[in-house]
Amino acid sequence: MLPAQPHADAPPDWIDRLLLAGDGGEECLHFGGPIDRAALRALVDEQTARLAATGLGAGGTAALRLPPSVAFVAVLLAAWRLGAQVALLDHRLTDHEVDAAVARLAPQVLVGSAHRSAAALRGFSDVEPVAVRLPDGRPARTGHALVQLSSGSTGPAKVIARTAADLLRELDCYRRLVDFPGEGERVVLLSSVVHVLGLVGGLLNALFARAALTVPERMTAAGILSAAARGDRPVTVIGVPFHAELLAGAVAPPPLPRLRRMVVAGELVRPGLAALFTDRYGVPLGTMYGMTETGVIATDLSGGLHPAKRPVHGMRLRLVGGELRIAAGTSPYPGLDDPTRWSDGWLHTRDAALLDPDTGEVTVLGRLDSQVSIGGLKVDLTEVEQTLTALPAVREAVVVFEDGAIEAYLALEAGADPAAVQDGLNRRLAAYKRPRRLALLPRLPRTATGKLLRDPTALRDAATATTAR
Repeated sequence: MLPAQPHADAPPDWIDRLLLAGDGGEECLHFGGPIDRAALRALVDEQTARLAATGLGAGGTAALRLPPSVAFVAVLLAAWRLGAQVALLDHRLTDHEVDAAVARLAPQVLVGSAHRSAAALRGFSDVEPVAVRLPDGRPARTGHALVQLSSGSTGPAKVIARTAADLLRELDCYRRLVDFPGEGERVVLLSSVVHVLGLVGGLLNALFARAALTVPERMTAAGILSAAARGDRPVTVIGVPFHAELLAGAVAPPPLPRLRRMVVAGELVRPGLAALFTDRYGVPLGTMYGMTETGVIATDLSGGLHPAKRPVHGMRLRLVGGELRIAAGTSPYPGLDDPTRWSDGWLHTRDAALLDPDTGEVTVLGRLDSQVSIGGLKVDLTEVEQTLTALPAVREAVVVFEDGAIEAYLALEAGADPAAVQDGLNRRLAAYKRPRRLALLPRLPRTATGKLLRDPTALRDAATATTAR
């Protein structure tokens, strides 16, 4: 059987014509220093030759385990230029986790770095990529260009695949959003480039739209604000709600006259955060809703629709039994035949939502599995969580259902009184909705993408480790 051709659904020169073309002297990336398009093209040429020397070509498979870096960008584009199917592995995975992913995905080539990546708070690394041919690797069995693993915030990661045409469709959606970064503007990217927001909404859109992309040297409030203050182009900051919380709490931020907005996605924004951010910086905190399976689905970039969002161009949505479903001609799960995830041309998001029949706007309410029964009464864990995070004493919270009871894991503001939290809940929630247990942690565990971890076992282990100190 001949190997699949992952890029058969896209123009053969889509990397060079759509992502790398343009004025050679124009800055396109900034990883500690500016990189223009001519320099990036030269780096991609170099990595194309190196990957081809390993035998990688059209229909081949490669896995990338590289930190955010110029090397990551060059290797990714080079592998796609060769017509290979690329799987992205987060560089923060342990060797054991990488071995398990490699056994699962069977790439022909694994690209890692010659030395350790930078410290945790560094935004990027300066690494030398090393490509190794794997003896048990297999060619692509599907026509997908990109393979990603879901964040795993609620359980084991899923293998999700997208075609080159699907990536180009998403880039066209971003192009049609008048408030999303375009030519002559600048992006400060905080989201991981191995996950969909950072990869497509950040990196690929910046190259496609001719917007200069900056990754801060340090992922601290000061480091992010310094990156946003650089240059004279209009700037948009892209991240997850955690980053917005970080910036909203910054002490004496510098003037940012070029800042247009911040855009976040990945999880629900807690009540009050948007107003706090706008009060601090005078610009909107925009939000997006999307999935690894589809990319961006709906947006509220101006903050004027909150909590609703407007579907992007061409996105078809419907509700079935309160669950939001997205039109998808084929399943994004290679090798997985699960009608509870995809069936009859519709992707099951497992998110509860409301659809406005007049405007088409969608309001995501939270996960369907967040609705539980307590003594025969329905409780929405998202409502409990949002009530907690709206309390002044609570910095962040996760609410889970375990062993027939509601449990809450909290990180409080400095000096906050836990009794005030309990009192606030007593006044705002009926008794049957209140968590049986409030576990206090200095900070809540997060996934590699910055999402709050929602696995009850992991949360309980973190709470146990905190009390044992």
